[in-house]
Amino acid sequence: MTSLLAAEQPLATLPRTFMLRQYMRVRAYSLELAAPLSAEDQCVQSMPDASPTKWHLAHTTWFFETLLLGPHAPAYRPFNERYAYLFNSYYETLGPRHPRPRRGLLTRPSLEEIHAYRHYVDAAMEDLIENCDARLWLELRPLLLLGLNHEQQHQELLLTDILHVLSCNPLLPAYRKGDDKDSLSPSLDAAPGPVWLEFPGAAAAIGSDAPGDDEFAFDNETPRHDVLLQPYQLGSRLVTCGEYAQFIGDGGYRQAGLWLSDGWAAVQAQGWQAPAYWVAGGGSGADAADWQVFGLQGLRPLAPSAPVTNLSFYEAAAYAEWAGARLPTEFEWEAAARDLRISQATGHAWQWTRSSYDPYPGYHPPAGAVGEYNGKFMVGQLVLRGSSFATPPGHTRVTYRNFFPPGARWQFSGLRLAKDKPC
Repeated sequence: MTSLLAAEQPLATLPRTFMLRQYMRVRAYSLELAAPLSAEDQCVQSMPDASPTKWHLAHTTWFFETLLLGPHAPAYRPFNERYAYLFNSYYETLGPRHPRPRRGLLTRPSLEEIHAYRHYVDAAMEDLIENCDARLWLELRPLLLLGLNHEQQHQELLLTDILHVLSCNPLLPAYRKGDDKDSLSPSLDAAPGPVWLEFPGAAAAIGSDAPGDDEFAFDNETPRHDVLLQPYQLGSRLVTCGEYAQFIGDGGYRQAGLWLSDGWAAVQAQGWQAPAYWVAGGGSGADAADWQVFGLQGLRPLAPSAPVTNLSFYEAAAYAEWAGARLPTEFEWEAAARDLRISQATGHAWQWTRSSYDPYPGYHPPAGAVGEYNGKFMVGQLVLRGSSFATPPGHTRVTYRNFFPPGARWQFSGLRLAKDKPC
C-alpha cells in the first residue's frame, strides 16, 4: 500500500485527487487484510480487549460516516441509523454504544452487509472530497487525515486480534500461508552481536509541531518541547528470540527478584512461562530449538535471530533486569531513533519504554468528539515506540506514541535495552 506521506509537498497543500487516491488505497487495504478470513473467522471475539474483524471493518466506516459525512454532507443519509449504536467505540459525546466485551455477539449485520456499508460510505466520501467547496475542504482535510490514520491503526489491530482468535483454536490454523519473505512475517535477518551505543547528555527536542509539520501526527505527539537527557547507552538492535530463550532457561519466570510487584503477580495469576504464542517443544527452554512460535503464518520453529514479540511490559522489564540493563525512556528512544547507528528502529516490533503515557507539557485535547481520541487514556498505560512488521506502510514516524496497559501481550511488542552511561 502506498504511503500516506508519498508526496513531494506538505500535507497542508495536498490536492484532492491525491487525497482521494490515498483514501481508496487505505480502505482497500483493510479489505485485503480481511480477505484470507472466512465469515466465521471475522465474527469471533476471543477476549474483551480484542474486536472481531467484521467490527473493525464497520467501526472504521462509522468514523467517516459520523465525523465527516454526517456534519458536512447535507444530503447524506445514514446507511442504517442503528449502526451508530453498534459501531461507536468509546466516544461518549456521540451517544451510547454496544458494550465492548459483547462485540463478538454481533452475528448480524452480516459480513455482506458490512461490505455494502463500506461501499455506500466510500461512494459518499468520494462525492464529498471531489465536490465540497474550498472553504469546507480546508476544514475536512485534517479530519480526513485523522480518519485514514485511524483506519491504519485498526489494520494492525485487525491482525493482532485475529492472531489471538486463531491461537484459541486447537488446530492452530494460519491466518495465511507464506514464506519467510512474507510482508507480515517478523524479520529473520541474522542479528549481529549487540552493541552498546553511547549518547551524550543534552537537551533534546521531542514531539511534533503538527499541523505545522509536513507530516501527519496525532494530538498526543504534540506539542514539541525540550527535555534534558542524562548520558545513556542504547542497544543497537532489538532483543532476539534466542536471547529471550536464554532468559527462560535461566529461570527468569521463576525469579521473583527480577520482576516488578504487579508483574510477578501477573506471572503467578496467569501462569506465564514464555511470551504469548510460544509453544514448548521439550528441553530446558534455554535453546531456540526448544520452542515453536504461533504467528500469522501458523506454527513454526522459533527463529533465534528474529526480534522477540508478544511481550508484556512486565516481561520486558524483567528481561532488562536479568540482562543488567533497563528499558529506555520514550525520550531517550526518540532522541536516538534518527541516529544511523540504530538498527530496527521501526518495522520490526513495537518497543516498550519505561515512560508512562502522560500528556506533554502544554497539551490540550482538541475540541469536540476527536478530543476523546487520545487524551482521556493518559493514565495507567505505558508508551511503546517504533512500529512492528504489521504496521501499515506510511504509518510510522519517530514521534509516534503507541500505548497499552503493562499486562498487554497480544500486540507485536518487544524491547530494546538501555543503560545509564558509566561515570
